[in-house]
Amino acid sequence: MKKVDQCLILAAGNGTRIREISGGLPKPLVDFRGKPIIEHIVQRAHRAGIESFVIVVGYRSDLIRNWFEGRSLGVSVTFVENPDYHKANGVSALKARNAIHENFLLLMADHLFEPETAETLIQQPLGSDEVILAVDANIDRVFDLGDATKVLRNGDRIVDIGKEIAHYDALDTGMFLCSPALFDRLELASREGNCSLSDGMRQLTAEARLRALEIGEGRWHDLDTPEALAHAEADFDSEERVKAETLLSTTGTDVWPDLPDATC
Repeated sequence: MKKVDQCLILAAGNGTRIREISGGLPKPLVDFRGKPIIEHIVQRAHRAGIESFVIVVGYRSDLIRNWFEGRSLGVSVTFVENPDYHKANGVSALKARNAIHENFLLLMADHLFEPETAETLIQQPLGSDEVILAVDANIDRVFDLGDATKVLRNGDRIVDIGKEIAHYDALDTGMFLCSPALFDRLELASREGNCSLSDGMRQLTAEARLRALEIGEGRWHDLDTPEALAHAEADFDSEERVKAETLLSTTGTDVWPDLPDATC
């Protein structure tokens, strides 16, 4: 099985729900724990084994491009412009089809995840026409259930997906291992030049080609609103506090003074 080392990041949206704290910045450049969200995403994917990134940009794309031009993150970055960024996110994914020809990791520019989860995902065997979605069965821990995309499974197959479905047993974490066949399914699902990722995924469920991978206790956050951002900050602060207290109790080493500068 060939190693997956390419990642597609959807970063074109105008981020209206977080605009009150963004200061006019596109959402990928909003600060989270001292760094832009997009920097966390790229660094975590790189730690999982990704070397090459295709980033679809749209709203204030000049700012995102300029931010990357001034930094060396140790990875290859290719930008794809989506002038239709006001449409659903499936349109952004379709804009990248000419830049991706092998299996790839698909991420959202506002979904934080653990590198270990992404690493496990890209190591999964994948059929030529399949997609695997990382799902969270710990439904009670999600911050905003109403906004979350839900999934219903039968074994490891996803049989339904969407924000409004009545019956579900897990949540979409925004991490996908994809074959290029995803682009064909998005084309099939497109109506009047518009489609969401979930539209494409429903096409795959109809063909029994969308599989689920549970993330277990792995953490993830959708940083879509100021409230979600604050919740994620508190979650990471709590995790750092537990680590510090554990270290102090086992070794006598106090790392608490360093916590405000800790990054994840």
